[in-house]
Amino acid sequence: MILSDKTIEQKIKDKQLHIEPLTDNQIQPASVDLRIGSSYLKVKEHQVGVMSLDQEIKYERLKSDEIIIPPHSFLLATTLEYIKLPNDLTAFVEGRMGLFIQNAGWVDPGFEGQITLELYNANRLPIRLIKGWRICQLVFGQMDQSTINPYRGKYQGQKNATGSKIFLDEGRQRN
Repeated sequence: MILSDKTIEQKIKDKQLHIEPLTDNQIQPASVDLRIGSSYLKVKEHQVGVMSLDQEIKYERLKSDEIIIPPHSFLLATTLEYIKLPNDLTAFVEGRMGLFIQNAGWVDPGFEGQITLELYNANRLPIRLIKGWRICQLVFGQMDQSTINPYRGKYQGQKNATGSKIFLDEGRQRN
């Protein structure tokens, strides 16, 4: 079940759901608008010959209140908001503006932190982003019951844009 604005507001009021900072006009009929922060990561393309899931990716960290994403370019960014999900709520990110926006799958129940966004400009023109602009929506799904294994993974509590840590996963050995 997708949460309505009324339910989202009640869960925030009851301290079951935490989103900070948050203004009333960010809450939409069935989602919450999230804004772009000022932390970015760009793959160090000149130092990385090939990206591999079993090796740490090298990034260049950028901090700016305004950034331009060239056409056909990839960048990691962060939301301005820090969220904390209860153990019976999941969420997913929806993008806007012809800019492909992903995160690393679902936002799992029990997750806490800023959400790192994978941004890809599929347009022929550059896209300018300014800190505080609404860039995506967070849609919440009520689970049928609380999970017995809430998220406690390697991205828990993250702040700022966070690069992939998949190289730390167990079971990534070649067969």
